[in-house]
Amino acid sequence: MPAGLSLHLGLNKVDPDRYEGWDGALVACENDAHDMARLARAKGFSDTVLLTPDCTVDNVTAALRQAAGKLEPGDILLFTYSGHGGQVPDVTGPDDEPDELDETLVLYDRQFLDDELYQEFRGFADGVRIFALLDCCHSGSGIELPGAPLPETGIRLMPVPKQQQIYERDQGFFEELQRSLKKAAPPDGEVRGPAAILISACQDNQVANDGPVNGAFTGALLEVWEEGAFRGGYRTFHRAIQSRLPATQSPNLYTTGSPAPAFLRQKPFTV
Repeated sequence: MPAGLSLHLGLNKVDPDRYEGWDGALVACENDAHDMARLARAKGFSDTVLLTPDCTVDNVTAALRQAAGKLEPGDILLFTYSGHGGQVPDVTGPDDEPDELDETLVLYDRQFLDDELYQEFRGFADGVRIFALLDCCHSGSGIELPGAPLPETGIRLMPVPKQQQIYERDQGFFEELQRSLKKAAPPDGEVRGPAAILISACQDNQVANDGPVNGAFTGALLEVWEEGAFRGGYRTFHRAIQSRLPATQSPNLYTTGSPAPAFLRQKPFTV
C-alpha cells in the first residue's frame, strides 16, 4: 500500500531580528496549517506541523529530507505553506525566471527561494508523487493593483521596501545561493526527480489575502473540499477554488517533472 507523509508550515509572524525590525504579523496562517494537517490525517497521511518560530530553514529542509528518506515510488508527499511571500532578483538569468525574479517563502529566519524548495523536491525518489499548496503572495515591485483596495485583514506580502532593504543587506548570500543551486540543477531539458503538482494562492504578480480564520485561498480550498465530498481531479479542484476567489487573486496550477495523467486525474489528497 502507498504511504503518505505531509508537512504543514504556518507562520503568523517572523523574527524581527532577522528582518530589520519587521515581524510580518498575520492572523490565520497557523490555523491554515492546523486545518490542512487535519484534512491530511483524515486521508491517511502522517503529518508534521511546524508553526511560526519552528519554521526555520534548517527545520523545514530537515523535515523534507527526512520525508525523502522514507518515501518510495508510488508514495506521496503533501507540502503546505501559509505565510508571507516575497521576491528577490535572480542573477542566474532570464532563462530560469522570465521576470528575472525568484519567488520566496518568508520563513521565520530568512527567505527560502523557490529554487531551494524545488531542489529539495528533486531529492525524492522518482515515482514519488508530490502535491504542494502555497498560500502566500508571489509578488514583487509590480504588485500594486490600481483601484483595488486592500482588505482589512491584510495581505500575505512582505512589503516591497522591506524586501529591497533585506535583499541589499543579504545580496551576496542570495547571489551565491542562486549560483550554487543553478550548478546543482539538471542540465537544460533533462527531467530529473519526482512529479510534482503545485497550486499557489495567486499569480506571481498578485497578492494573497489573509483572513480572520483562514487565508482566502485556504478557506476557498476547504469549502471546495467539503470534508471530502469533492469529486474530481487536480485540474477540477484548481478551477473550483479559482471560481471562489476574485480576479485579483487567481490561483495558479503548475507542474514539474511531467506528472502522469493518472496522477492529475486522481482525487486530491489520495494516498
